Amino acid sequence: MSSKKKSIQTVQIKKIITRHVVKTTKSKTNIFKKEIIQYFDSNGYLSWSAKEKKYIILGTNSPKKGLVQCPHCKLGELMVIRSRTTRKRFMGCSNYYGGCKASSPLLQKAKLRATKKPCDVCKWPMIIFRYSRNQKWTHQCSNFNCKSRKPKPSK
Repeated sequence: MSSKKKSIQTVQIKKIITRHVVKTTKSKTNIFKKEIIQYFDSNGYLSWSAKEKKYIILGTNSPKKGLVQCPHCKLGELMVIRSRTTRKRFMGCSNYYGGCKASSPLLQKAKLRATKKPCDVCKWPMIIFRYSRNQKWTHQCSNFNCKSRKPKPSK
């Protein structure tokens, strides 16, 4: 009987092993802080992309076809976009999913080219268009509400 008592008392105690734990140091926290700060917008909110369904770093989603910097949000770039549903062209900001609503309709039936030269009045890109080969190319601001686009008074 005494041997059974001794065997019960000699139970091994295993040490708990912690795995996959990062030791928090000042240098590690500073690195993480710098990475996280990139995801905040100017209001201090995280920049969530509804289209991509993930958080995005602001400024890295700049489009390849961007013409000029958006005058409204100063983050995105204005570019020619074709609507998926109506198939119509319009000028819009690349930061639409970030909250910028800057957009303007474009001519649908004209041959159209967008330039990277901004308008002197409103800073939107200038467009060149013509309806037929017999016409000359006409320069115009792409912003529908621009004062330079209003008709000139006749003499």
